[in-house]
Amino acid sequence: MFPLLLILFAVPLFLSARKQKKAAAEQQELLSALEPGDRVMTTSGLFATVADASDEATIDLEVADGVVTTWLRQAVREKVDTSIDTADTADEADEVSARESDAVVDATPASSAIVAPPLDAKQDSKN
Repeated sequence: MFPLLLILFAVPLFLSARKQKKAAAEQQELLSALEPGDRVMTTSGLFATVADASDEATIDLEVADGVVTTWLRQAVREKVDTSIDTADTADEADEVSARESDAVVDATPASSAIVAPPLDAKQDSKN
């Protein structure tokens, strides 16, 4: 009875450890294969282009034209396939332009929200 219980607990532990080791190896392979120009997504969900990948510990990511930030390599979650992004963006742009051309523009605003004055204006009115 005891050996059966031991096997019952040992097999799932072994399988999960093996799965984690495989995932870690795949992530390490991805991080070592990054090159300038690759499109990536960080663990925080930021999409960027690799600007410099020469350092072992850090990587420079271009988040906008001329804006380069330095990240730890481990912050890169995955490499993004740019051909899919471009095709999706083009399809979405076509759909939006088709909807805009079909839509009737109403002159009245859709919201009746009131915007609060800036903080500086509030302080000036108190003095």
